[in-house]
Amino acid sequence: MTVQHDNACCCTAARRLTVDDLAVMREEYAARLHAPNMRHIFICGGTGCHATGSIAVKNRLVEEVAARGLTDTVRIVETGCNGFCALGPLLLVHPENIFYQKLAADDIPELVEEQLVHGRQVERLLYRDPQTKKPIPHFGDIPFFARQQPWTLRNKGVINPESVEDYIGRDGYRGTARALLEMTPESIVQEMLTSGLRGRGGAGFPTGMKWQFAQRSAGDVKYVLCNADEGDPGAFMDRSILEADPHAVLEGMIIAARAINAYQGYIYCRSEYPLAVRRVQIAIEQARALGLLGHNILGSGFDFDVEIYQGAGAFVCGEETALMRSIEGKRGMPRPRPPFPAHKGLWEKPTILNNVETLANVAQIMLNGGAWYASVGTEKSKGTKVFALSGDVNNIGLVEVPMGTPLRSIVYDIGGGIPKKRKLKAVQLGGPSGGCIPEAYLDVIIDYEEIAKVGAIMGSGGAIVMDDRTCMVDMARFFLDFIQDESCGKCTPCREGTRRQLELLEKICAGKGEDGDIELLEELSSMITESALCGLGQTASNPVLSALRYFRDEFDAHIKQKKCPAKRCAALLDFTVNADKCKKCGKCFQTCPVQAIAWQKKEVAVINRDICVRCMSCFEACPFDAID
Repeated sequence: MTVQHDNACCCTAARRLTVDDLAVMREEYAARLHAPNMRHIFICGGTGCHATGSIAVKNRLVEEVAARGLTDTVRIVETGCNGFCALGPLLLVHPENIFYQKLAADDIPELVEEQLVHGRQVERLLYRDPQTKKPIPHFGDIPFFARQQPWTLRNKGVINPESVEDYIGRDGYRGTARALLEMTPESIVQEMLTSGLRGRGGAGFPTGMKWQFAQRSAGDVKYVLCNADEGDPGAFMDRSILEADPHAVLEGMIIAARAINAYQGYIYCRSEYPLAVRRVQIAIEQARALGLLGHNILGSGFDFDVEIYQGAGAFVCGEETALMRSIEGKRGMPRPRPPFPAHKGLWEKPTILNNVETLANVAQIMLNGGAWYASVGTEKSKGTKVFALSGDVNNIGLVEVPMGTPLRSIVYDIGGGIPKKRKLKAVQLGGPSGGCIPEAYLDVIIDYEEIAKVGAIMGSGGAIVMDDRTCMVDMARFFLDFIQDESCGKCTPCREGTRRQLELLEKICAGKGEDGDIELLEELSSMITESALCGLGQTASNPVLSALRYFRDEFDAHIKQKKCPAKRCAALLDFTVNADKCKKCGKCFQTCPVQAIAWQKKEVAVINRDICVRCMSCFEACPFDAID
């Protein structure tokens, strides 16, 4: 055995796999993983960890292992996103399952010496319990991981996403084999219906039902599409799945194709995801080389192939009809429905479109059965859901929990609560098409219908946590700015209506709000929701409406009192230091970029408003909210 830190694949020469070959490869993988005296170093290699230096850490690790003559006993594997993005770069030592965090290249010599040579943990690099400050060395004991149920993310952090052998070793393509060799198209759809899987892209439409519609549509040419055009602010679930486990998505597409008798599929992925595009392309080539894509897959007589179509990053192209027009080479704009894509989709042919997370579940459902998947969750929302947890929360990262889990558990038990002991104000769920859920409703469970009852939507799974210093008027303005910018302009309600909404919110944040503005916002929201052409426009007002529903007093304060209770709208701040709150620490003085603040030790700071440029630096720096 040699150090394996490369992306080489044993399948460079064309070879057609059989079901027996899959079994042999699984056994080989298991033998390799559990070989005596062999260690496996899984180092995170998603976009987030690349940004924080994991490539340099990996390169140093390769050098140190080679320099110490450990190449025969250590396998280095660059994985996709591990999930705990707040602590990257990360590293997991198998079989001991020791978890190291926040690594730098200079930490590697000590880590190799202690952990790999002497078998001793490097305590300073271990995760520590935030309360007790005691180290928690083992991966499975860390609350962030221990409280999750990784079904969709079952391979994150433990396989090389550029190795089909690793994927097959983890039961890869067994679901495909069962679907192609043991099941009829009808029984595949029935298994999906039994599973209760609903589309994870946002709408929550039953996946099996969508497949059934397409299956029953007449036509010799049909298509399977994967929507990887993830564009919600704060969302990175689909990108991470593609980066960490691309073969799982391909499997889902193959099985879907078999269900509706399609021979061609497309993965529509935004070009802003270069690592995901690269790894998916590698996975496609590997699958073709092994006969898992293309002609006569696994000897089943079924043909299916996949291509990647790179989008330019337009949010509206996440809408299914706009996505299809984009693949057709036209401007990505939606069209009215019906006809629905299951009857007339890509190039007017029956088409099914599922997002990345939905497809990544399919092979597991085929392998374990629909009843197995439906055994977890609530009455109408089955299985698990992946969330991208971000914002004002300690443990930023990917979280997968069973449907029915309280939102509070995600934020506090897994997310570790709010930094700096501040209070939670709301969670924006579902991105710009979603809504904010205030602290009072944080015990709502993760369920499509229950989330809708409190004014939000499940969406694709973006969960942005906001603390008590968040201005909800400004938050609504932010999301409207995004929506207005991303509107394709085809229909007037979305093009002009969201522009008028944004102008109103900007006016209110600037301290120029007037009586009647709130009512006008509500009237516009109702009009846009009822008359916009596609989902983008129909849900554009959700952030505004949910903010008005729960935080109307903040809108009133901006308009009537010309005050921003959260102190986020610079135009409504006085930029004076509250002497009662000031602890004389001088942090505002140290932060001010224009020297507008006078301060001496043990003295209250003073802001010179003639020099102050209202940049908010002092506000951000003050830990005592002493800037008014």
